[in-house]
Amino acid sequence: MKKFLLTLALLGTFAAAYAQKPDADMQKAVDKALAATQDAKKNIKPATWMNLGKAYLAAYNNPTVNLAQGIDRTTFSMMFKEQPQGTSSAVIDGQEFTKVSYSHVDVFFNASDLLVMWVVTKPSVPGDLLGEAAKAYHKAFELGGKDKDIVPKMKEIVDAYYNDAFSAYSLGNMALASDLFKGAADVSVLTPSAERNDDSFYNTAFTALQVKNYDRAEEYYNKCIDNGHFMEGNVYASLSEIALAQKDTLKAKTLLATGLTSFPDNAPILTNLINLYLATKEDPAKIVELLDEAKKAMPDNASLYYVEGNIYTGIKEYDKADAAYKKGLEIMPDYDMAYYGLGTTILKRAEDLVDQMNALDVREWKKYDEMKVQLDNMYKSAIEPFEACYNCSKIAEVKAAAADFLKRLNFQLRAEGPEYQAAYEKWEAIVNEAQ
Repeated sequence: MKKFLLTLALLGTFAAAYAQKPDADMQKAVDKALAATQDAKKNIKPATWMNLGKAYLAAYNNPTVNLAQGIDRTTFSMMFKEQPQGTSSAVIDGQEFTKVSYSHVDVFFNASDLLVMWVVTKPSVPGDLLGEAAKAYHKAFELGGKDKDIVPKMKEIVDAYYNDAFSAYSLGNMALASDLFKGAADVSVLTPSAERNDDSFYNTAFTALQVKNYDRAEEYYNKCIDNGHFMEGNVYASLSEIALAQKDTLKAKTLLATGLTSFPDNAPILTNLINLYLATKEDPAKIVELLDEAKKAMPDNASLYYVEGNIYTGIKEYDKADAAYKKGLEIMPDYDMAYYGLGTTILKRAEDLVDQMNALDVREWKKYDEMKVQLDNMYKSAIEPFEACYNCSKIAEVKAAAADFLKRLNFQLRAEGPEYQAAYEKWEAIVNEAQ
C-alpha cells in the first residue's frame, strides 16, 4: 500500500474538486491510440506506443483521480462531488471501516474518518488496463524508446498492480489478489523494468494456494526458487503441500528434504516432514539421516539438534530426544528451545504414566500410590528446564509457554509444600500479565 499522506500536505489540493472524466471520453482516447498502432507508418514509432500506454493508464486512473490515502472524510466530501450510492460497515483484519460506494469506486474510511483504501468497481474502460499499458510501453522500448521515459511508467504499473492486489487480499478476495499480484510480478520482469518485485512472485503463489489454484501456485513458488527468494524456506513447505494435494508423496518428500537441508530452522518444513512420515507409516529416523548431512555442513548449529530431539519426541524415543537436546545445550548453553524440549519429554513421560495409572484396577491402590509418587517426582524434575527456558529466552511466546507449564506444574504440586503454592501464585500472575 502507498504510505499515508499527512493531512497538512493535502491542504494544497483542497480546492481541486474530483475531476473524473466521462467513460466515453476515456474509451475514445484509447480507441484513437489503438487506431494509430494499426497505421503502417505510425506503428514503428516509439511515440505511438507510448501514447497507447498513456491512454490505458489514464483510463485506469480515471475512477480514482485525486484520491490519496490520509484525506479526512470532510475534505473528501468537499472534493468528491458525486453523491454516494450507499454506506455500510466493513471489517478488515479485525478492524471496522466505513465503506462508501460510488458509481465507479468503493472508498474505505477508518475509525478516525481517514481514507485508507479504495476499490474500483467499474473501470472507465473494460479490460486489464495495467497489463495493456505494460505491453504498450514494452513495445515502445523494443522500437527504441528511451529508458528514462519508460522505466518510471513500468514501475508505476507494478506499484498499481501491487496496491490493488493488497486491497483485494485485505477484502478476502484471494483469487483476484492472485491475479493482481501476478500482474505485478510479470510486469516487474518485463523489459525495461528496472527491478524485479520478489514479493509479488511469492504473494502470487501464496494467494493462489489459498484458492487451490495449484498450477499457478507451483509455477510461482518455483519462480521464487529460481529468483533465490526462499522466504526462509517457506517456499519448500508450500510446494510440499501442493505435491501432497496432487497425491505425489515422493515429490513432497524430496521438496521437504531439500528444504530441511538448506533451512533446518524452518518450522513448517519440519512439521510437514514429520507428519508426512507418520502418515505414510515410514521410519521418521530417515529424517535424522537428512539432519546428519546438515550437521556435517553446520556442526555448530544447535537448532539441528533441537529438530532431532523433536523427531524422537514425536515417536516417543525420549532418551534419544533428551540426548539431542543436551547436545544442543553443549553447543549453545543458553538455548531456550533445548531447555523447552527437555521439559517437554518429561511431561510426555508423565502423560504415559498417567495413562497407566488410569488403567489400574481399583484394588491396585498401593501400586497407584507408588506411581503417584513417581508422577510427582516427574513434575518436580520438569520445573528446572522450564525455568531455565523462561530465564534465558528473549522470545515472548516462548517465555509465555514456559510460564504456563510452570503454573500448571506447581498447581499439581501445591499439596507437597507451601513453596509450590507460592510458586503457583507467582507463575499464575506472570501468565495473567502476559495474556
